[in-house]
Amino acid sequence: MPANRQLLLDNRPKGEAVAGNFRLVSVETPELEDGQVLVRHHYLSLDPYMRGRMNDSKSYAQPQPLGQVMQGATVGEVVESRNPRFAVGDKVVGFGGWQEYSVADASQPGVLRKVDTAHVPLSYYLGAVGMPGVTAWYGLVKIIAPGKDSTLTISAATGAVGSAFGALARARGCRVVGIAGGPDKCRYAVEELGFDACIDHRQHPDARSLSQALKEACPAGIDGHFENVGGYLLDAILLRANAFARVALCGMIAGYDGQPLPMANPALILINRMKIEGFIVSDHMEVWPEALQELGTLVATGKLRPRESIAQGIESAPEAFLGLLKGRNFGKQLVRLI
Repeated sequence: MPANRQLLLDNRPKGEAVAGNFRLVSVETPELEDGQVLVRHHYLSLDPYMRGRMNDSKSYAQPQPLGQVMQGATVGEVVESRNPRFAVGDKVVGFGGWQEYSVADASQPGVLRKVDTAHVPLSYYLGAVGMPGVTAWYGLVKIIAPGKDSTLTISAATGAVGSAFGALARARGCRVVGIAGGPDKCRYAVEELGFDACIDHRQHPDARSLSQALKEACPAGIDGHFENVGGYLLDAILLRANAFARVALCGMIAGYDGQPLPMANPALILINRMKIEGFIVSDHMEVWPEALQELGTLVATGKLRPRESIAQGIESAPEAFLGLLKGRNFGKQLVRLI
């Protein structure tokens, strides 16, 4: 059995996460038991939610245990199988974590899923046609539920969730305005992802300035918003929201270091009779097949062209993850392990 390099959570962050919170080890891969398969990971996913799980505090999921492999989604290839449902060579998506190999009990429902790479690249099953894409779909379809010609906004517009949101919203006839960090990302949002406009939040460092930019980009106001960041970005959105606007609240990356994120003017929620709903997409597994089918079609037909930032090798994961939290990635952040 092959040696397996793993990244463990060695200690919890005190404020900002650092590379020293992780520890790289090498272990022997155990012999398979009946029902198990050995998966060689090709890519592992890095996602902002992982930062919250590094803390030992109340959240929607249990904290990442110390001394254990960092948890996260993976795609790869079955290299050994003692399960009749999986053959050597099958491409699969699972939750193998920050390691080069994983042993999965494939007899348990949902642990591993075979995927078709004929029209969708394997790595996309961690982004546009995976959890981030379904997250965008659920927030748009089930919470915002826009009508045609609605004006929608989204923060972190060029990330894995944002790029899928843009394609899904355009397919429903909406006007879509993104918020992203830097001119290159904003140019990509408009020219390649098809956003109607994109605002560079680095040019607008406070809610008042950003609100003015939103007024120009959304002259009819904002009917729906998808929030990934929080902080003053959400304050600016509330200033431009229409009556009965809906907000799908998926992430608050501005507060992942433990800093509270007070709202500047929460009375606007009442004044505008708004609906703000937080959600975690793993609570809604029943919608995944429908969402994945639409997302896969958008990719296969060229209507969704997500970008990826790819770090090479398991040892690169900590710095790539810290860069993700700082917005240094361009599109979905992955680590290639082959």
